[in-house]
Amino acid sequence: MLAAGSKTGLLLILEKGAVAIVRDGIEIAKVAEPGAVFGELSALLDQPHTADVRALEASQFHVANAETLLVQNPVALLYVAAVLARRLDAANQTLIELKSQIEAGKSPGVIEKTLEKMESLLGDNCANLAYAGYPYDPYAQPGH
Repeated sequence: MLAAGSKTGLLLILEKGAVAIVRDGIEIAKVAEPGAVFGELSALLDQPHTADVRALEASQFHVANAETLLVQNPVALLYVAAVLARRLDAANQTLIELKSQIEAGKSPGVIEKTLEKMESLLGDNCANLAYAGYPYDPYAQPGH
């Protein structure tokens, strides 16, 4: 679907199904939430994709030319911006928590739990924080 190192110029918006996000051979997330967006970093930064997106089951996507969609559709641009903002906010909050624990001399077990929380932000338990739509899926079609 999307391969790390390639530059497709596409945005994929998950309609149904499930995918794995794999970076440097490590699966960092499984995503099954309709409205999840893939390829946004590549499109916005004008660089190759940084991770592979692999279907885990039969999946359907809305496929769009990223430049056309983001330039011509302010709702789509807001949607992608909100996804990225939630991802950044969750990462910032967890980093602050981790730094506070380290400065307070918390036990390695407490710090390990916070690191697990950081990992879960991109994993199964909280994939919706990283990929879920804002606040609805504007590409959903009735009956799909």
